[in-house]
Amino acid sequence: MGKLDKLAEITGYHVVEHLYQLAHWVKGLKVVHINSTKEGGGVAEILKNIVPLMKELGIEAHWEIITGGDLFFQCTKAMHNALHGRHVVISERLIREYERTNEENAQKLGALLSDADIVFIHDPQPAALIAHFPDRKGKWIWRCHIDVSRPVRSVWRYLRNFVTEYDASIFHLATFAQHLPHPMFLIPPSIDPLGEKNVPLSELEVKAVLSELGVDVDRPYVLQVSRFDRLKDPIGVIEAYRMVKRYSPSLQLVLAGGGASDDPEGMAVLEEVKMAAEGDPDIKVLYLPPKADRTINALQRGAVVVLQKSIREGFGLTVTEAMWKFKPVIGGDTGGIRLQVVNHHTGFLVNSPEGAALRIRYFLNNPDKIDEMGKKAHKFVLENFLITRHLRDYLTVMISLLHGLKGRLELV
Repeated sequence: MGKLDKLAEITGYHVVEHLYQLAHWVKGLKVVHINSTKEGGGVAEILKNIVPLMKELGIEAHWEIITGGDLFFQCTKAMHNALHGRHVVISERLIREYERTNEENAQKLGALLSDADIVFIHDPQPAALIAHFPDRKGKWIWRCHIDVSRPVRSVWRYLRNFVTEYDASIFHLATFAQHLPHPMFLIPPSIDPLGEKNVPLSELEVKAVLSELGVDVDRPYVLQVSRFDRLKDPIGVIEAYRMVKRYSPSLQLVLAGGGASDDPEGMAVLEEVKMAAEGDPDIKVLYLPPKADRTINALQRGAVVVLQKSIREGFGLTVTEAMWKFKPVIGGDTGGIRLQVVNHHTGFLVNSPEGAALRIRYFLNNPDKIDEMGKKAHKFVLENFLITRHLRDYLTVMISLLHGLKGRLELV
């Protein structure tokens, strides 16, 4: 039994049958995805899941990463922060390294990209590759996974010079996008319900994992899973926990996450979080290895309350994962979290540590609401944020670009 057949048992067979019908129009085509890391972060996780499914549908799908040195990733992290609106100055030296690294990778990937029918370039890191393929055969799509609605203008103007050369762009939300002179599509991310991070676990396994991590299984804990990034506001989570702790002394806090090879700031943020947590044995700061999916699964299933208190957020797959496990989420009122957390329905949206603390206390005092809202959260993910929907949207975009459909394309 193929993976699509297994997914059909979850989504319904009509959903997978629709995928085969769409794939008929692109079967045998060479499709290449390019990003900057094989592990760490949502983009790598999505590609790990979606590329094999494309192959199962008869598409010649490839996934490649660009490589670079420290200066390159310093530049792209600064770009990332600037596109999110943080004021940064990117030196000419870093810009030259960005362009040089993209040129080097263009030479390495030349044959594959020149001959591809569809190329998906994910985020700013490899965006400049297109400048080295003036005679490209296929359609190139810039897939932006971050919110570029209010960027530092000088940085966006620079990046836009490359992005305008693409045949289309894809954003998570309309509010994330900038005006561009080509077709633009809206496709939110997704999770794989069959992946190690989302499969059902026994209560025995969950408790064993928690005990091994030093979490007291007999006391409730609040959880946030995310990369150690200031935009995820882990310090704000600690502040919220401490406000609640005064009323619920048995409460624990778990901050779990890892890093990504293209994020040079991660270790510095981890140290800041450890310093903020110092002296409280009930705060567990867990730096997890890349292949800790089953551990994250257990942490999410065991938590009494799940947070994703981001200040800015492209989408927040950790929100989707928790909701799939029947957990309502307390999330920052920003970006793609708003698309998932329907306030007072699948969770709560908050804007401050005080707001997060208030909602944590509400759930602790009303456990029946956790169950009621958790069921709604699971259903919402089933209907909107599984990988089958994501794959359907990609297939639809590919067909529209290759077959010249005009005007607005409704992805339904």
